[in-house]
Amino acid sequence: MTTTIETSTASSAAGSAALPPMNRCIQMPSFELGERLTPEQTEFLDTFGFIRFRQFLPRAEVKKLVEEVEEIDARLVAEGRTTINGVPLIMGKRKDGRGFIQRMCFASLFGERLHRFLQDPRFNAILAIAGPGYRIGERERDGLVINHYRREEGSAYKRLGWHTDSLRDLFYLEMPRRYLNVGFYLDDSPIEKGGVRLIPFSHNQGLWPMLTRKAHFLDTDGDPGEYALVAEAGDLTIHDGRIWHRVAEASATGDASQRRVMYVPLMEGPLKPKDESSPTPLYFRLRRFARF
Repeated sequence: MTTTIETSTASSAAGSAALPPMNRCIQMPSFELGERLTPEQTEFLDTFGFIRFRQFLPRAEVKKLVEEVEEIDARLVAEGRTTINGVPLIMGKRKDGRGFIQRMCFASLFGERLHRFLQDPRFNAILAIAGPGYRIGERERDGLVINHYRREEGSAYKRLGWHTDSLRDLFYLEMPRRYLNVGFYLDDSPIEKGGVRLIPFSHNQGLWPMLTRKAHFLDTDGDPGEYALVAEAGDLTIHDGRIWHRVAEASATGDASQRRVMYVPLMEGPLKPKDESSPTPLYFRLRRFARF
């Protein structure tokens, strides 16, 4: 397997001038994921706190996943579901008043294609670098999560303020720790759609800066040191749970702003499966104030 350095990390028509300066300082190699991460790939992730793998799945396969996601969305809305296994669904409305789900949890429990997606043997390569005893927790924590961002009236998910994923552990009465957040892109995500912004190297911070560097979820302003993680449908990304990151609001609107990403649930330690009798964690009771 070989990797090549891109002449620019800007994959969108906007060009590199629209990207933060850090994108011109850090050139992302065009990595591909195989049976295991190469030393170069591991070093990039460990150094910067994030990585992107091109075309984990071809577009034809992505299209099939999207069809199933849209079918599940319509089914859950028709059923009037507001929670799954104690975890609330974040809902939005389109211009015609139709509801749609903007944060869907445990999605693979409702679709066979999504379930098979989580069985891809290449995830073993990610589990291996995550640490001993890691597994895909299809029925744990929030399961397979699908975030659906749109910039339009009625949307409840247009952006997300600065935060670290590891801090969420405190709401589960656990100490913040390293874990890997694995995202799979169902749509192209050029700079016009906003998307993930990360502060490179911040995964090496201690607990105090993890708590205080930004106002969690409330601070949405850009940072001079941020990196824009642009991607295409079928790409897979990883970021360290301790890294500071946000989701920027799209400059495009309506369908042109649509950005859907699935997040693979990696878990360690004792099995903690959830069911419909599971309580809602405090973390989600606070979401109405911060939109997370």
